[in-house]
Amino acid sequence: MLKELSDLGKRNREQKLGEGKIIHNALKDEVISIDLIINEKGDFVQFDVLDKITRPAEALSSKKGKARLLLDKAEEVLNFVSEDASEKEKKGSEYKHSLFMEKLHEYEELKELQSVFLFYNENKKKGLDTAKKSFYEIPEKQRNGNIAFRIQGKSIRLHEERTVYDSIISKFEKEQAALLKNSDRICSVCGKSNYPIEDVPHGMIKKVPDGQATGCALVSYNESVFLSYGLKGNLNSSVCSNCATTYVEGLNWLLGNGKTQTTDKGKEYFKYSNRKNFGKDTAMVFWLKDGNDVAELDLLEEPNEAEIKELIDSIFTGKSQASNINTNYFYSFTLSGAAARIFIRDWIEQSLTDLKKSIASWFEQIRIMHFDYAQQKMLPYYASLYSLANATQNSKESKDISASRTSVYLWKKALSQAAVPIWVLNAVLKRIRVDEKGITPERVALIRLILNQNSSKGGFSMKEELDHENVSTAYLCGRIFCVLENLQRAALGKNINAGIRERFFSSASMTPSSAFGRLLKMAQNHLTKLKNEKPGLAVVLDKELGELISKINSFPVMFNLEDQGRFAIGYYHQKQESFRKASENKELREAVEE
Repeated sequence: MLKELSDLGKRNREQKLGEGKIIHNALKDEVISIDLIINEKGDFVQFDVLDKITRPAEALSSKKGKARLLLDKAEEVLNFVSEDASEKEKKGSEYKHSLFMEKLHEYEELKELQSVFLFYNENKKKGLDTAKKSFYEIPEKQRNGNIAFRIQGKSIRLHEERTVYDSIISKFEKEQAALLKNSDRICSVCGKSNYPIEDVPHGMIKKVPDGQATGCALVSYNESVFLSYGLKGNLNSSVCSNCATTYVEGLNWLLGNGKTQTTDKGKEYFKYSNRKNFGKDTAMVFWLKDGNDVAELDLLEEPNEAEIKELIDSIFTGKSQASNINTNYFYSFTLSGAAARIFIRDWIEQSLTDLKKSIASWFEQIRIMHFDYAQQKMLPYYASLYSLANATQNSKESKDISASRTSVYLWKKALSQAAVPIWVLNAVLKRIRVDEKGITPERVALIRLILNQNSSKGGFSMKEELDHENVSTAYLCGRIFCVLENLQRAALGKNINAGIRERFFSSASMTPSSAFGRLLKMAQNHLTKLKNEKPGLAVVLDKELGELISKINSFPVMFNLEDQGRFAIGYYHQKQESFRKASENKELREAVEE
């Protein structure tokens, strides 16, 4: 995983180099929030509050005990604290400012910095002291960002001068060369010894779900229990400084890449390109080795029947024209923040062709037929992945941690055909029993998906529509229950306080023996009433009921979890078939329409 992230970071670097940007391990993109403008004499001119632009600056793996050249926070640059700051805060600011000045003096030979030295020393009264007073005038919410120096009349900032960059790079390379002389260790990521392996933080990963705002570490050894072979800290990882920098850059790009888009109502939102969020605490990042987009992933969020059919046809009929089957690979993993660290949940690596096959197979596995009243025919229904995950939740609740965990398993299933755990089936069945919406297409699709992943172990595979060849007792019981419901509604009307679905669905799907004994007695009363009022409909329903019951030897005492799922699918399939038949029978339509 680290190797592929590092390669991604290197690929992005090559692209930036092609665009004429300065890229080096000694430099790192940093956000600039305020320009501190001075003149050549070091006089303070003004502060310009910016809209958080990003420019390369000296790279620091960690800010602890360090300051950055010419670009840092107000404490470092101005020794600035609020007026009500405590003595401890004042001392902390003085210490940080001293670090900033020490760093500045390391580059005092640069003529470009002479105005800055005047600002702090010879012209301090008109420089630093005046700037600190003016800084109080900036709204407090805008004071927290990085401050950069700029000479009046110039557009380029001092730390962006080419001579400054060259000096930072030269100093960095000398330090790296000195470290290499004392070590011949090979990097565990690139397998080379071109760069030193250091006991320093690899860099912070930003925008990690449920992680610290300042960033999280992917690799960190901060306790003796994690150490071995006498190595200290991050020396245990054996990751060279170059691979450490590039894998951090790669992961930060995955977590933040995207663009602002506008809804139909004119509301702006940010859409990530290489990231999918699962609730508040989990995200999945993904990329391709050659950098192309994976349009098929969008279908998981917004299914389109025509595009899904085209995908399935291209994969399973051999029409796919992918030219880079052997070279283009897809990578993905899910992650969460855990205090200052990152928790990796999985890792997926496969060819682009296999990925498309998995997605095509996914849609075949979740497809469910439903009766469309507008078109008066059965149509395939493809639920979005998130709606499937939410099928385990109460219809009145918003997404919670359980839904995000379900989403992770469903993504793994969709991308790599990994198994969905059985507890998801338990969760969706529970919701069917207690939720007012009961059985929905999404819930049936999810049950079908889970049951069929184990169909190779024996038993009937659950189809997308009514299966007359499926003689599973649980499946037949679900169908019988639907016919009994139709019979009750035909005899008593739809406006009853609590029908058999509300009163008996849970018991019929869990303990069928006791439930169906009562239900069949009630059915005889309903049939007697219906024969007097609608004899034709009574014959149709009685025949349908008799044919189904004849296929069952006896009603079991109890259904296990999988059989409860088969019961739910049987009920749904029979209900959709009833809707279809009702389109041709007015009396039946009055009984089965919701």
